[in-house]
Amino acid sequence: MRLENQVAIVTGGGQGMGRQIALRLGQEGAIVAIADINEEGSWETAEKIVRAGGKAARVIPTDLVSEEQIKNLVQAVLKIDDRIEILVNNSGIMGPVKPVEEITAEEWDATFAVNLRGMFLCCKYAVPVMKKQGRGSIVNISSITGKRPLTQRLPYAASKMGVIGLTRTLAAELGKWKIRVNAVCPGAVAGPRLDLVMEGIMKFSGKSREQVMAERAEASPLRTFIDAKYIAAVVAFLCSEDAAMMTGQDINVSAGTVMD
Repeated sequence: MRLENQVAIVTGGGQGMGRQIALRLGQEGAIVAIADINEEGSWETAEKIVRAGGKAARVIPTDLVSEEQIKNLVQAVLKIDDRIEILVNNSGIMGPVKPVEEITAEEWDATFAVNLRGMFLCCKYAVPVMKKQGRGSIVNISSITGKRPLTQRLPYAASKMGVIGLTRTLAAELGKWKIRVNAVCPGAVAGPRLDLVMEGIMKFSGKSREQVMAERAEASPLRTFIDAKYIAAVVAFLCSEDAAMMTGQDINVSAGTVMD
């Protein structure tokens, strides 16, 4: 097991892609702390980890909008074994699907509060622990939208582009402590969040669900949506010693939709 006994925080691990990431890290031997506002879903993830042969996971209900709760999250995780080897910043929201003139300041702020500010705060409080250890791996979940425009999704696109900037800057800043910081940029991942995005596009464009789904799938050379387990596999790799010489990278898992 590549991550045997390493302590890992996964934000947004109560559902969707975060659940798959937490499950994969657990299968790789990590002791996973699931940080999510969705407590019920987090316990379901914890049960799945144990059923898959992983170690018992910890559930730490956390609202990533609250700095105090993030600070408490890190303190709670340190009680496991006074260390944090892995931080996976997965939590994110889709934000509004609207033209710029219809987006409210509140919608903009709400998107950034989770997608970028929450990520920054998790790093702010976990990094001192990793510096003291002299090692650590941070994986930030961005998006292929962090590398290209996505019309009608301005707050989301801007926040995900910000994730790449945060990743590269932290990688440059923290390397001397042997802390690696990388990003994963998923394409269209099948699941509830994609369903919500599709509904927003349907409402804005007037197209049917079948039309919207077909157009999105056809955008990739592999003509498919992404199964979250493939995102989890790349995250696990980046957290492992196999990726010891990788930092500051933003890796696409997009079925070829984006190639740079």
